[in-house]
Amino acid sequence: MLIYDEKHECASQEDMRSLQLSKLKKIVEYAYENVPFYKKKYDAAGVKPGDIKTLKDIERLPFVEKSDLRDNYPYGLAAVDIEDTVRIHASSGTSGKPTVVFYTRDDLETWTECMARIVTMGGVTKKDVVQVSFGYGLFTGALGLHQGLERVGATVVPASSGNTERQVMLMHDLGVTGMVCTPSYALHISEVMAASGYKKEDFKLKWALLGSEASTLEMHKEISRRLGVFPTDNYGLSEIIGPGVSGECLEKNGMHVNEDHFYPEIVDSETLEAVKDGEWGELVLTALDKFGMPMIRYRTKDITRLNREPCKCGRTLVRMDRIKGRSDDMLKIRGVNVFPSQIESVLMEMPEIGGQYHITVKRENFSDVLEVAVEVADANLLSDYGNLQKLVQKVKHNLRVVLQIDAVVKLVEPLSLKRFEGKAQRVTDLRNKKEF
Repeated sequence: MLIYDEKHECASQEDMRSLQLSKLKKIVEYAYENVPFYKKKYDAAGVKPGDIKTLKDIERLPFVEKSDLRDNYPYGLAAVDIEDTVRIHASSGTSGKPTVVFYTRDDLETWTECMARIVTMGGVTKKDVVQVSFGYGLFTGALGLHQGLERVGATVVPASSGNTERQVMLMHDLGVTGMVCTPSYALHISEVMAASGYKKEDFKLKWALLGSEASTLEMHKEISRRLGVFPTDNYGLSEIIGPGVSGECLEKNGMHVNEDHFYPEIVDSETLEAVKDGEWGELVLTALDKFGMPMIRYRTKDITRLNREPCKCGRTLVRMDRIKGRSDDMLKIRGVNVFPSQIESVLMEMPEIGGQYHITVKRENFSDVLEVAVEVADANLLSDYGNLQKLVQKVKHNLRVVLQIDAVVKLVEPLSLKRFEGKAQRVTDLRNKKEF
């Protein structure tokens, strides 16, 4: 199994902790001296850079949240002048002003090296032709993967997003062996392939580097079945650096965190106290050597857990579980906490069900109602009332076993639900008019 940077990816825990502490001290002092936001925040908390003597001392530092980025838009969190900034990325800004992030040349080098590790974990080598089907622009996904792929010597097809028929044509004609996209778009590509008369055997696809939206193991299995690829998950966020924070190796037993660049913590999302390794909680990340815009103890709101057990791949980097959901996207329905990923896991295990679904939550007669619309795999089923009702009851039963609440299940025709070229919007919560 290939490893891109054996020195750091296979370092002993003692060496890694020593390196992390050295970098942590440096970045805290740097942020304190160069970003007024951090100086004010740390002074108010009664903590100075010199107080960081151990890794546990990071818990003395206050958290940073997305609202801090918006409140300091656009340049308030920058640590360097514009002449030392070589790139700016930003979020979509769908809920207000975008969150803007800045990169120095050294930051881009760090990012590229992290992405080279991630794509290598996912099986890609310089022999591969990889099509990037993320949208190029302010979104960090496309350029992040692009940089890493070029660093390992792979041939990159910067297809961007959209025009799925053309995506399929390029994959076929150029002998593409790897694809980069969201899990939901991978499923859509498989639908367009089938509609165009192709079989998966007509392509040379081997690898799928999936990201930008949370997905389940069951979703990965469905993508593998349809496209004949080995799918791996990778994780990142623009506030920290973009994709490249962590990624799955071919063992598919959690995503290895690039610990020499990012320090992960897991906290209880309500008490904000640290939890033990192996326990679920909210991921908090510190970028240890990002100097354009330092990000220290950033609350990601993503729910996961850490595993420090040895991995068969040989890497010693801590692994984070695939994202279970977001603390602010968790649905509380009739007193029960529900993550969309739980619903996806149930649906993807049922062969009678297609790959697309949508969740709606609403209030009726003073009570919460969970409605799940999902496409059937075979349209002929819709004309057989008896079998259709049996399937509805089967889906309802399977959902209740996992969620412990009843759901209204609506089976709809194949290809009738909305497709997304980027991040899929799987949930509409009509109780507070929120989509995610």
